[in-house]
Amino acid sequence: MQHLLPTSLTAHRDPTGTTPENSRDLREEGLIMTQGLLIADEDLDSRKQMADIFIEAGYNVTVTNSAANVLHGILKKTAQVILISSEFDEITATELIPLLKKCNRDLTIILVSNDISLPLIRKLRKEGIFYHALKPVKPEDREEIRQAVQCAFKSQRNPG
Repeated sequence: MQHLLPTSLTAHRDPTGTTPENSRDLREEGLIMTQGLLIADEDLDSRKQMADIFIEAGYNVTVTNSAANVLHGILKKTAQVILISSEFDEITATELIPLLKKCNRDLTIILVSNDISLPLIRKLRKEGIFYHALKPVKPEDREEIRQAVQCAFKSQRNPG
């Protein structure tokens, strides 16, 4: 029996050996993820590095350096989790995060920044960020951000 791919699932081969023919079965078993992850960062290298991490893990990844694209992804609910840098497209995270939370209060936001003060992190936590991670440089940094995203999606499925 051949399974049809839902339109939201990207047809790519990932490290788990997923093919378009078995991806639906694997998704239903929870072995791959089709949740929307939006990466918003001004730095092209950083966007690419983070996208590679999450595409390999099977996430449906969108990358942007545009605040307008971030808002579009949030309003259309194509992204449930967003990785956002402290500043991009001439807008700071401090300005954008409250707006994003007003657009979708269930949105899970992970701030990815190496250069942000502790008082500002506290303020952004009050605004509703889920986690603050350092930009991935070393392998352990990549593991931290991968786990943060995994926890963010779990918290979306199991609120409370």
